[in-house]
Amino acid sequence: MEARSEDTMFETSHVLGAELASSPLLALAWRQCGLAAAAAATASFAAEEVDDVLYVAFSGAGSIQSMIDSDCFFSTMPLASACGRELFSPLVSEDGDVETVLVQACALQLFFSIFDTPQFWKLMETMKTGNKKVIFTGHSVGGSLASLVSLYFLCSLLSSSSSQPFLLCITFGSPLLGNEALSQIIIRERWTGKFCHVVSQHDIVPRLLFCPQNSIPIQLIICLLQSCQFYMACPLLAKPSSQSSSAHKAELHQFISNQITPLCGEQKLTSHQQNSKFMPFGCYALCSNEGMVCIDNPIAVIRMLCLTFMTGSAKLSIEEEHLCYGGLVKKASQLLMQKNKIDLVGDVPRSNCAAGISLALKASGIGVEDKRVMDARECLEMSMKTGRSPSLNCANLSIRLAKITPCRAQIEWYKACCDSDMGYYDSFKQRKASKRDSKVNMNRIKLACFWDDLVDMVHSNQLPHDVHKRAKWVNAAHFYQLLVEPLDIAEYYRVQMHKTKGHYLAHGRERRYEVFDKWWRERHKGLFEKDDRRRSKFAGLTQDPCFWARVEEAREWLEEATSNCHGNLFKLKLICEKLNAFDFYACTLVEKKEVSVDVLAPNSSYNVWLEEWKVLKVRLGLQFRF
Repeated sequence: MEARSEDTMFETSHVLGAELASSPLLALAWRQCGLAAAAAATASFAAEEVDDVLYVAFSGAGSIQSMIDSDCFFSTMPLASACGRELFSPLVSEDGDVETVLVQACALQLFFSIFDTPQFWKLMETMKTGNKKVIFTGHSVGGSLASLVSLYFLCSLLSSSSSQPFLLCITFGSPLLGNEALSQIIIRERWTGKFCHVVSQHDIVPRLLFCPQNSIPIQLIICLLQSCQFYMACPLLAKPSSQSSSAHKAELHQFISNQITPLCGEQKLTSHQQNSKFMPFGCYALCSNEGMVCIDNPIAVIRMLCLTFMTGSAKLSIEEEHLCYGGLVKKASQLLMQKNKIDLVGDVPRSNCAAGISLALKASGIGVEDKRVMDARECLEMSMKTGRSPSLNCANLSIRLAKITPCRAQIEWYKACCDSDMGYYDSFKQRKASKRDSKVNMNRIKLACFWDDLVDMVHSNQLPHDVHKRAKWVNAAHFYQLLVEPLDIAEYYRVQMHKTKGHYLAHGRERRYEVFDKWWRERHKGLFEKDDRRRSKFAGLTQDPCFWARVEEAREWLEEATSNCHGNLFKLKLICEKLNAFDFYACTLVEKKEVSVDVLAPNSSYNVWLEEWKVLKVRLGLQFRF
């Protein structure tokens, strides 16, 4: 069955590469990069509107001087540094357990240097108010700057809940920009398709940051970038091939080859790769004299960047390889006019997928005679399977969700049975060893296992990037949380975990509930405003999943206040202020009918607390005003 399914599938990297090469986007973007380089002495970017699309190209000329001054090409900076916390707030986490987003230091410094300029603000205002289709682009370090500007624009739209216009970032020969944390956030925000990085087969600049810091003399890199910047600005005058000696070029090419060789065959992160600090993001268009292929899986991108660089022989100088994109884009378009042929060795490809992989290998510049062709084929196959697996995983989870639905239904039935007396929170907390209670507890554990698995798969990118924004999963997770978290709270206080670990809200809450809270808060973002209409009857489930944890804290405050009626008046006043605040909060929920009827059950913990609080207020009425 599996083989039959695979035979019917197509390999997409070559198809996407051909589609991209057939459009005028790359040629127009490269032309704009030339205009930006020519204007670099007076402006940081060049903008031009073509067929209702605004092309904005950024120059990296300003970064060369900063590299000379601070040697920051291999260095990284937290995206939250300087004013980045406000500018890129959706990408900056306050959670200490989450990996910090790091970006290349010289690119971030260059971004901050242009951010406060009148020209940049005028550009941003034009884009936001004019609702234009925008393509940001840049060559070399200018491509890194274009990526940061695109991220800033996307973050500003995300923060304002505005609808996202057409936006695309196209870079040519750009160095890697950020670490794995940045790559994963871009995947989760579904921004991968908004970044297209065009990389030629033997351009060393996009591969430089795979090398350890300070392993390459910075002066050699500066010389290369200065030469290329000069040629971009004055293509008729500069001769980039004469800028560095042949010995230095061969030495640099061999050094980079040695550094990236360990990455050619790895299918997961290695310590070598992690030490480089940098990880690709977005879609990579790998081009050669034979065509173009597009890959968006970060691990596959790393391997293919290394494999293509290691195969074949560079026919141009290092500078010319970094400047050849205009010719490659033009040639890729011309190749589409010709009939593609697959170099066959042995049998005809066994499936459409195998044929597509063969075409992709040819387009990337890896021939059938290259010794690393099998590694490249394996990489493309891995990328294809990885791209398909999130949807399959999501389908399997849907089946598992259907299978555990009876567990949820039995808990709902249990709640209905307990609502009229003390409520299902207190019934579960004070449960005996009955068969019914044991069944409910087992169902609670089964549901927790399912939702923990889902959260783990989301955070390890094993599910579609937008699963946390799909109504099916957001609503199912929220309903589960409202139904089951009160039982988790009851179990926490039943076994008196609060006496050893502290109260539930600060020390006992499971990660899945915090994740689901975030999903639910963001469900309206960019779609519609929250519906604040009042309910006509009490909710089926209390809308604050932590309501009972707040009740437990209030009960402890009440006990403390009762036992200290004649003690420290200042301390007593503070406790009463907290009790009064909770009383107001709970009464507001009841008034809005945001609670379930079990909260108001005659013998519920809340009703018992409320009666005791009323008595205490009468006793303390002469001392405090309520």
